[in-house]
Amino acid sequence: MLSPRETLLLPANRAFIAFTLALAFLLNLLPWGRGGAMPDFLALTLVFWNIRQPRQLGFGLAFLFGLLMDIHEGALLGEHALAYSLLSWGAIALHRRVPWFDLAGRMLHVLVLMSAAQLITLLARMAVGSGWPGWGYLLSALTTTLLWPLAEMLLLAPQRRAVERDETRPL
Repeated sequence: MLSPRETLLLPANRAFIAFTLALAFLLNLLPWGRGGAMPDFLALTLVFWNIRQPRQLGFGLAFLFGLLMDIHEGALLGEHALAYSLLSWGAIALHRRVPWFDLAGRMLHVLVLMSAAQLITLLARMAVGSGWPGWGYLLSALTTTLLWPLAEMLLLAPQRRAVERDETRPL
């Protein structure tokens, strides 16, 4: 993966950002089963766009998607909303730093963010009396992080294309 110093990207299209967020939300709604290691596609997409385009999303949209996920999962109302809001805050706070790292460095940052979000939801559940779900619950942060290279490749693809093809232009 090229660093930001080596490639020029086109601005992100708002419609494409909205489409990817809606698609990630729909992927989270699919009945994948009750395994704790299922990746959180919406959290991954929120982190990606908050790192790449921090002024396009913000906390409000993350909070709204979090509430929708709480309703869908029948979870404590505000559990995902809090986690997604803090996840977005962390991504926005790191948005200047993360793109300059190599792939392993970016994945390490994402792993820390995803683990913090998982820990927040775990603490919220345990605060209202839920038991320990087991160590498998924390695997979701790892599986979500392992999807980061694929997310970068797919979500940055429209920004890499040239506006107009010109064989004489070097960029």
